[in-house]
Amino acid sequence: MHDVVIAGAGSAGCVLAARLSEDPRLRVLLIEAGDSDRYPWIHIPIGYLYCIGNPRTDWMYKTAPDPGLHGRQLIYPRGRVLGGCSSINGMLYLRGQAADYDGWRQMGCTGWGWDDVQPLFLKSEDYFAGASEHHGEGGPWRIERQRLRWDILDDWAKAANEVGIPATDDFNTGDNEGVGYFKVSQKSGFRVSAARAFLRPAMRRPNLTVLTGRHVRRVVFEGTRAVGLELYADGRSEIVRGGQIVLSAGAINTPQILQLSGIGPGALLQEMGIPVLREAPVGENLQDHLQLRCSWKVSEARTLNQLARRWWGKGMIGAEYVLRRTGPMSMAPSQLGAFARSSPDVATPDLEWHVQPLSLEAFGQPLHDFAAITASVCHLRPESRGHVRIGSPDPMRPPVISPHYLSTPGDRLTAARAIRLTRRIMAQAPLAKYRPEEFKPGPDYQSDEELAHAAGVVGSTIFHPVGTARMGADEGAVVDPRLRVRGVEGLRVVDASVMPVITSGNTNAPTIMIAEKAAVMMAEEMRGI
Repeated sequence: MHDVVIAGAGSAGCVLAARLSEDPRLRVLLIEAGDSDRYPWIHIPIGYLYCIGNPRTDWMYKTAPDPGLHGRQLIYPRGRVLGGCSSINGMLYLRGQAADYDGWRQMGCTGWGWDDVQPLFLKSEDYFAGASEHHGEGGPWRIERQRLRWDILDDWAKAANEVGIPATDDFNTGDNEGVGYFKVSQKSGFRVSAARAFLRPAMRRPNLTVLTGRHVRRVVFEGTRAVGLELYADGRSEIVRGGQIVLSAGAINTPQILQLSGIGPGALLQEMGIPVLREAPVGENLQDHLQLRCSWKVSEARTLNQLARRWWGKGMIGAEYVLRRTGPMSMAPSQLGAFARSSPDVATPDLEWHVQPLSLEAFGQPLHDFAAITASVCHLRPESRGHVRIGSPDPMRPPVISPHYLSTPGDRLTAARAIRLTRRIMAQAPLAKYRPEEFKPGPDYQSDEELAHAAGVVGSTIFHPVGTARMGADEGAVVDPRLRVRGVEGLRVVDASVMPVITSGNTNAPTIMIAEKAAVMMAEEMRGI
């Protein structure tokens, strides 16, 4: 029997297993449904194109038809491999804003304010520029500058300055307002996933066991105490037992496992024939960032559209990466970023741009055959709330994912403002030489109502689901501020599903921070502190 059994070797699970196994007295078991991260495309930054939509590394989920997107379904990638989403994501290192975490604390989540969590960000980090007030050095997670630049992105940044968005070299000080190139979780041109940074070094320890290819079917309870997990692999089931059970399966799979285990909305569980152990709003409160892909044709510009569509361009890209580990093969999906307010009434930036020197119809489709730039903008603090619910008592069936994008008047208004502000940036003098011509969503959309409709046409997930096992001090929360599942014993949730409110930026760094904090809390409890 193990002291701790962790379900899910994604970003949080890798960190938690590595940190807990630092104590040689603890026997830690980490379970992953996917396989090893030996697949070469995981480690080459541009390889996310070959990992998303690939059953070797992705759960291959889709959303339910979404009314806010005019009935469209979206692909919903989730990592199914050691490292989880950190093995297939965009590698952007963004903590969010100090106000995000202070807001959690104001909601009753004691110990989760900015001053509480900032040291945990620094603990993980090995920042390329060394230690400072805002960054750590010597941690397992390497953070570097990107290894490329584009003239048109530099000019977009200047255009953003013209509308009042200041230049910044660091989005991670607690105030992310500004425009600049994103920092990335890479080392010398290779991806640094949670598996590579945290788990691989720890796997040499005799007290850490890692099992891959095991699908977690449910939590096993004796009365109201969690004592193990039922696993499925190669046509047979087995039960592994542990003193503490931790679900780190992410904002989609963690609520699925909880519901299959009898913890969730009572009516849903009864409909599925699952005995209700504890009624709780598991799977509710789903939040995600919807990106609005605004694109312009440009002239006299070097963009990836031309370069990557020609055989000689592909050859140049490959040669540059092989020889120098630089260029497009080293790049994150988005290179330039910006954070700004949608309205003077907003206290802190509520919009984020991911700016790319390329365009395509949708993720995974070919680049357009003309030069173009895409400035995707997302509302950082959406009001809309969706849900994740099992659609079958069969653990091998995917859950139903319903994000409910743009389902509030506030979200629709912010979408309209976001598109207008993006147009203002594109109309500034530094970009005039490229003669930009808007084709997504297109100049025909002008009024608030028309732009909100357009947002549903061009909107797509940026892959940041959180909140489905909400943390809180109230009895309606799924977990308490120490991440213990309410109403049962011996069971925790440690992943992005515990966020009560989504952070104002990309969610991988906050997820790793959550695992760092969980490891500290669990170690204290096990030592009787």
